[in-house]
Amino acid sequence: TVELLPPPPTMPPKFDANAITIVYVRTTGGEIGAVASLAPKIGPLGLSPKKIGEQLAKATKDWKGLRVMCKLVVQNRVATVELEPSTASLVIKALKEPYRDRKKVKNVAHSGNITYDQVYEIAKQKRGKSMAKAMEGTVLEVLGTAQSIGCTVDGRPAHDIIDDIHAGEIKVAAFQAPAVAAK
Repeated sequence: TVELLPPPPTMPPKFDANAITIVYVRTTGGEIGAVASLAPKIGPLGLSPKKIGEQLAKATKDWKGLRVMCKLVVQNRVATVELEPSTASLVIKALKEPYRDRKKVKNVAHSGNITYDQVYEIAKQKRGKSMAKAMEGTVLEVLGTAQSIGCTVDGRPAHDIIDDIHAGEIKVAAFQAPAVAAK
């Protein structure tokens, strides 16, 4: 009798140099994060977690002490860092609070004040990612974030501004975010 053997195992496909891989990482601004947490995400892509940690720290130095979402675009074993700060990070940065050591100072109350113009500028930055139909919805999202952080807007609680927008006392100027190219 003749036995047919299974074909020999094949090599995995060769690494495509032109493939673009996107990795999202949440890091504390200006600090070299835990390299151990980066290793499982970027190790298989052939990148050094230590070098990526240094790149992230350099890219986020303006956001010192704040948690920021970073987008790593990896192509041909070269990573580029793009910042994608959350609405909360943008609101806290607009408060211009002094740097605090997050290991020593806990549960900080963000009791500052921001202007409605700053809220509108943050909403313009977040408009492309917002699921709201109109700019008014995006402004309401930012005001909701300001309310949850605990800061005031133009010296008033954020929810009072939200009520004014719902009542029609404050008109939100329309703004169309630039179209994002499909990837």
